[in-house]
Amino acid sequence: QAGNIEEKGRPGGGRTGEFSLEPEQETKGAPAASASSIAEITLGLYYLYFHFLSALAASLSKSFTLDSGGRAFMFSILLNGNIIVCWENGYKRILGGGENFLESGPLLLFERSWMSRWKSSVLHEGEGNIRNVKWRGHLIAWANNMLILYCWEMNPVLVCHLGVSQFETEFYISGLAPLCDQLVVLSYVKEVSEKTEREYCARPRLDIIQPLSETCEEISSDALTVRGFQENECRDYHLEYSEGESLFYIVSPRDVVVAKERDQDDHIDWLLEKKKYEEALMAAEISQKNIKRHKILDIGLAYINHLVAKGEYDIAARKCQKILGKNAALWEYEVYKFKEIGQLKAISPYLPRGDPVLKPLIYEMILHEFLESDYEGFATLIREWPGDLYNNSVIVQAVRDHLKKDSQNRTLLKTLAELYTYDKNYGNALEIYLTLRHKDVFQLIHKHNLFSSIKDKIVLLMDFDSEKAVDMLLDNEDKISIKKVVEELEDRPELQHVYLHKLFKRDHHKGQRYHEKQISLYAEFDRPNLLPFLRDSIHCPLEKALEICQQRNFVEETVYLLSRMGNSRSALKMIMEELHDVDKAIEFAKEQDDAELWEDLILYSIDKPPFITGLLNNIGTHVDPILLIHRIKEGMEIPNLRDSLVKILQDYNLQILLREGCKKILVADSLSLLKKMHRTQMKGILVDEENICESCLSPILPSDAAKPFSMVVFHCRHMFHKECLPVPSMTSPAQFCNICSAKHRGPGSAILEMKK
Repeated sequence: QAGNIEEKGRPGGGRTGEFSLEPEQETKGAPAASASSIAEITLGLYYLYFHFLSALAASLSKSFTLDSGGRAFMFSILLNGNIIVCWENGYKRILGGGENFLESGPLLLFERSWMSRWKSSVLHEGEGNIRNVKWRGHLIAWANNMLILYCWEMNPVLVCHLGVSQFETEFYISGLAPLCDQLVVLSYVKEVSEKTEREYCARPRLDIIQPLSETCEEISSDALTVRGFQENECRDYHLEYSEGESLFYIVSPRDVVVAKERDQDDHIDWLLEKKKYEEALMAAEISQKNIKRHKILDIGLAYINHLVAKGEYDIAARKCQKILGKNAALWEYEVYKFKEIGQLKAISPYLPRGDPVLKPLIYEMILHEFLESDYEGFATLIREWPGDLYNNSVIVQAVRDHLKKDSQNRTLLKTLAELYTYDKNYGNALEIYLTLRHKDVFQLIHKHNLFSSIKDKIVLLMDFDSEKAVDMLLDNEDKISIKKVVEELEDRPELQHVYLHKLFKRDHHKGQRYHEKQISLYAEFDRPNLLPFLRDSIHCPLEKALEICQQRNFVEETVYLLSRMGNSRSALKMIMEELHDVDKAIEFAKEQDDAELWEDLILYSIDKPPFITGLLNNIGTHVDPILLIHRIKEGMEIPNLRDSLVKILQDYNLQILLREGCKKILVADSLSLLKKMHRTQMKGILVDEENICESCLSPILPSDAAKPFSMVVFHCRHMFHKECLPVPSMTSPAQFCNICSAKHRGPGSAILEMKK
C-alpha cells in the first residue's frame, strides 16, 4: 500500500528520477514477505511460503513451481536470514550461500548433470557471509560485508574486482536498482524523537541519487507509507526492478509497492491538480506525441474556464485564439459563455476574422454590445473587421437609430460613412465626410472615382482644404473642367483666386482666358504675386492692368506696365515723384539703357542734393559723371560729396585698369594666334595622285609626269589647276578658294603655287 507522494522541486518525469507509487499486492492473512523475484512476480514469504503474482497484482498460484520458459530468478531468506538460494534455467543450476548453508559461508554453484545428480563448485569464500546474489544473463554478482564481485557463469572465474564509485550514506540501504546513469535506492532510516530522544524507525524512502567518484548527489527523495514500518528492520525491505518496463517493486513484510517512472500524462495530472493550467498546456503541446490520457484541447478549455472563474477575462479571451484555433463551433460556444457573464467586449479583439468565419449573428451581437455602451470601441471594430463578417444593413440601421438621439456625434457619423463606403453608397459617405471635414474625403474621391459626385460640392472641398482640393481638381481636369470649377467658385472670389493662381503656376497658358479676371483677383487678395503675374503672363491685357493698378495706386506695378508699354519716361517720373527712390530710378535707367532716361534723371535730380549723391555714387559706370558735375549749381551743399567724388575717381581708375588689362589680353591672344597661324602656314601639304582639282574634278597631277603643269594649293587644303582658277584682276590681285568663299567660311589664301 503506497503513501501519498508529492513531487519534489520542478515537476517532471524521465531522467529526473521521480516516480509515482501504486499499491501492488496486499498479502492478507499470510506470513510476512521476506523476499521477491520477478518472473511474472514471485513473492517469497517467511516459513517457505511463496506467492506468484502477475504484473496486474493478481495472485496466480501458491505452488512452488517456477517455469518462465527461459531464465527465472528467485531468492528466499529464512527467518534468521541465513540462506540464499538462486535458481537458473529450469533448476539445472542452483546458487546457494549463507552463514548456515556451510560453515564458512561460501557461495556455491550447483549444476545438475545428465543423470540428475548435483555437482557443486565454490565460486567464492573466505570474505564473510554472502548477503545477496544476482544472476543476469551470463554474469553472476554477489555481495558480502566487504565488497561486490562478478564472475562469468559458463566458466566460474572471477571477472572483475573493481570499485567505480564508493561513498557513504547517512541511511541504511535496503535495495539498489539502476536508472540510466543514476541509482534508485530503497533507504532504511532511523530518526531521533524530539520528545523522548530515542531512536525510532521512520518510513522507508525511495531515493534517486547520482553517484560520483567519492560522493553522491541526491536527485529526489520520497517517503513511503507501508503498514508496520515502525516495527520493520532494514532487512525487511527489498527492491526489485523490471528492466523492460522501468518498474520498481518495493517489498515490505506486509505490502508490495510498485514505483514506475513518471510519464508526461502523470506530469500533466500533477500540474492540473495544482491548477497550473498554463504549464500543463505547454507540457501537453511539447509532448503531444507521447501523451495518451490527455488532449490539448481539453486542457486548454479547462485553462479558459479557470481564467474565467478567476475573473481574468482578457487573458482568457486572448488564450482562445491559440486554444480554439479554427474550431468555429467552440468559438461560438465561448462567445455565448462570455455573453452570459457580460464580457463580450473582452473577447471581441480576438474573434477570428478569416479562417474560420463565425455566424454573422455572433459579430452583430458584439457590435450591438459596443454600440450601446462604447461608441469609440464600436468605431474601432468597424474599421478593423471586414464588412462581410456581418449584415451591413442591420448595423447601418442600428447606427442611424442612435443618431436620432445624438445627431451631431462625430464618432457615429464617421462610422456610418465607413459603413456606407463598404456598402458602395459613396454619395452618402461623401456627404458625411464633407460635413465632418474629414481628411479621408480626398482619398475616398480618388479611390472610388467620385468626381462626378463632387461637381456641386467644390466649394465645400475648398473650404475644407483648399490646397488638397486645388491639387485634386487640377490633376483631374479631364473629369472636372477648368470652366466648371471657375463657375462653381464665382461667388467665392477668394477661392477662385487660389484655384486660378495654382493653375497659372502649373501652366502660364492653360487659363489664359481668365488672365484678365486674375488681375483684379491678385489686386484684391494677393498683391505680392501681382507683379510676378504681370511679368510672366503674355495674355494679360496691359491697358486693363494699368487701369486697375492706377486706380489702386500700385506704383511698382504701374511703373512696370508703363515701361512694358514703352512709356519709360512716365515710368521714371513716377518712380521719382511717387516713390522718391533714387536707387530704384537708377536701377530702372540701367535696365532700360536709354540715354534720354539718364538725361531726364539728371535733370530731375539736379536740384535735389540727396538725389545728386545717389547719382554720383552709381552713375560712373554708365554715364560720364562730368555731365552731372558740370550741371551742379555752385555753392549747393551735397551730402557726402567728397566720398562720392572719390568713388567716381576709383570707378574711373578701375575702368582704365580694366581697359588696359583687356588690351594686354587682346594683344597677347592676337600675337599667339598669329604665331600659330604662321607655324601652320609654314607646314608642307602632301600632294599625290589621289588629289583632284576642286574645279574640274580631274586628278591634280598629270598622268604624264614629263608634261609641264601648274596648280594652286590653299591653306584650307583645297587644290586647283591654275588654269581652272579665275585670273586675278587689278582690283583684286589675291586669289581665294572658291569653295570656302562660297560657303562663307572666310576666304582661303593660296599658300603654294607649283609649276613644272
